[in-house]
Amino acid sequence: MKRNSTSFATLGSRFIVSGTLITCFTALAWADSTGFLGGLPGWWLLPILILLAIGGVNEFIALYMKRGIRLRGGILCVGVIAIFLAVAVGTQAMVSDTGDAAPVAALSWAALATAIAVGSLFVQEVLLARKDDQDLDRLAASIFVLTYLGLPMAFMVGLRLVTIDNLGPEQTGPQYLGIIPLLSLITVVKAGDIFAYLVGSAFGRIPLMPKISPGKTWEGAVASLTGSLFTAWLIIQSSLIFKTGLLVQPFGGWITFGLCVGLSGMAGDLAESLIKRELKAKDSGKSLGGLGGALDLIDSLLFAAPVAWFLWVNASV
Repeated sequence: MKRNSTSFATLGSRFIVSGTLITCFTALAWADSTGFLGGLPGWWLLPILILLAIGGVNEFIALYMKRGIRLRGGILCVGVIAIFLAVAVGTQAMVSDTGDAAPVAALSWAALATAIAVGSLFVQEVLLARKDDQDLDRLAASIFVLTYLGLPMAFMVGLRLVTIDNLGPEQTGPQYLGIIPLLSLITVVKAGDIFAYLVGSAFGRIPLMPKISPGKTWEGAVASLTGSLFTAWLIIQSSLIFKTGLLVQPFGGWITFGLCVGLSGMAGDLAESLIKRELKAKDSGKSLGGLGGALDLIDSLLFAAPVAWFLWVNASV
């Protein structure tokens, strides 16, 4: 979606960082999907999410500092992590107790963790109140960061642990759909990002939303949606490449999935552009070289995760 061409150095940095991230994620995804060393579903991937959460919180702290608002990172960081860990722990507790993961019920644990975290932020501001007239601004910013990062990440965990009942005569009761729902989110969204970047850089002419992000174009947006649709078809329909062992597809099939997840991913990208614009920053950080920071990596995933979760929870045979 970006119009301006990028230098070869930056492009090379993007390829190196992207290759490293893909390699690490692929290894952990394999370990997670095979239950390597007896790991429970999703637990091999939690360290990635924890690192992204820590990175995202630290980047928000730095961004708000530019506006003169000093966030307190301790409880904020713990709160974000607690929200999505609650889904993993809650799901395992329900499976151990009843044998049913109950995807919607599992998210109630995230809601509880969110309420506790918000209450803790209030208490923190009361106990550590300063005479800088920033207490309310700091509290509002902290709650925003908590929900902006924590709740979508909870849906990502929920995607890895989603189940469906009675898949067929030989599979009765709740069955995990495996890692495919989570992979479908990541690949569909990131394919859209890649198509948008390549086409927008080469052919982008018509601005999409110049007041929010001058570099994004309609040509890039169309390419993004095309890439998302193609990848949704590849992941969901091509059983020759991805053998899940489960004859199911998300609600509405691959077209609905590609459109809804692709569009929500673009919305997430634009939302972060708005945030960075308001906080006077071009990139959220530099921790990932040419890719920017942790927020730049996951911005589109944050908006798309709840949509993908809904479509997979309502999967059909």
